[in-house]
Amino acid sequence: MIGADATDKRPHIVIIGAGFAGLKAAKGLKGEKVKITILDRNNYHLFQPLLYQVATATIAPDTIVYPTRALLRGQKNVRFRQTEVIDIDVSKQRVITADGELSYQYLVIAPGSETNFFSLSALAEHSVGLKNIDQAIVIRNRVLDLFELAARESDPAKRRGMLTFVVVGGGPAGVELAGALSELIHTVLVKDYPELNFVETRVVLLEAGQGLLPAMPEKLQRDAAAALRQKGVEVILRGAVADYDGEAVTLKNGEVLLCRTLLWAAGVRASKLIEKLGFGTAGQKRAPVASTLQVEGHPEIFIAGDAAHIEGKKGPLPMTAVVALQSGSHVARNIKHLLHGRKPEPFRFRDLGSMAMIGRHAAVGRLPGANIRGFIPWLLLLAVHLLKLTGIRNRLSLLGNWLWGYLCNDKPVRTTIRGCDSCWKEE
Repeated sequence: MIGADATDKRPHIVIIGAGFAGLKAAKGLKGEKVKITILDRNNYHLFQPLLYQVATATIAPDTIVYPTRALLRGQKNVRFRQTEVIDIDVSKQRVITADGELSYQYLVIAPGSETNFFSLSALAEHSVGLKNIDQAIVIRNRVLDLFELAARESDPAKRRGMLTFVVVGGGPAGVELAGALSELIHTVLVKDYPELNFVETRVVLLEAGQGLLPAMPEKLQRDAAAALRQKGVEVILRGAVADYDGEAVTLKNGEVLLCRTLLWAAGVRASKLIEKLGFGTAGQKRAPVASTLQVEGHPEIFIAGDAAHIEGKKGPLPMTAVVALQSGSHVARNIKHLLHGRKPEPFRFRDLGSMAMIGRHAAVGRLPGANIRGFIPWLLLLAVHLLKLTGIRNRLSLLGNWLWGYLCNDKPVRTTIRGCDSCWKEE
């Protein structure tokens, strides 16, 4: 057993995942007479909502990551282990990792989510999602590399393919990525590459449904599409993707778009670990849980965040940071109830609304009792990100990058970084 201590009689709580849900659960158990072990393959916590700004050269990668061990300083009942979770033996109450096994009295499963290519193998091979820091760096490298290649390409058809960037998925991730990418191209790179004709550049946002941001009211959906088009994004609705070979994307209606870059933001699914557990899966491969966030038949196991299929008043709750934070807190509360001989309570999600950034001075937001668009939600979203980001240094770095970009109309991190795994071959 990893780190087993026979003399330590405190209940052992193992938390899988150091994302929003896992860390919130651990923090909620501070001061309890338990020992907590957090497991994660990475040694840092990632602030996923700003990945698109790393991908579009607005902020540096280290602005949105923070060492997990540093986050846990001062909490004496918790330890962190960087390792890969292989499986869980629920009958013996053991977590199997790449470095050995751990026994537990309570288990919190919060491994997060990953890109869902819906079994389209060609898309998985030739495109990239935006779920981790490596992918964000790969996207930034790709965009900058293709502009360098286009600057010395004499064939107009090849050059247009290099300068066409297709984003698939009209949810918040796709909308924010497309808007930021268009701003990078039309406000910054246009000054860096005077030898290029920027009429040849295209940013295309494909959405299979009838509107963008389907969780928002129709008026805000239309406002978002209009704002994106104003920023130079071609919005194509009912544009379901059938295939992509690295050179051209084919839609289900037969239309073909020549492009060398396809960015996939059309779907996510729970971590593949969930399928191994035998609890069954619901939509997006998430594990069904009881109202208390426990697994049916295994009251010692809780699932939180993106991995949990949680029923809300209007259907399953979305896979968002807000849901992850609230569910992580609730798991900690229910574990404390069990430790003290009380019954766990049902989870009640507090809908605080949702917002999506479209670009400079442009955002849309659904708040309790009000729908807003334009400058106010843009400012609110900046403030929320700044306040929720972990670490004073990270906040100062973020604020500095934002101020520089705002005052100078610039994207300050236009550098390529090698070494990240890429789904794209070197040119």
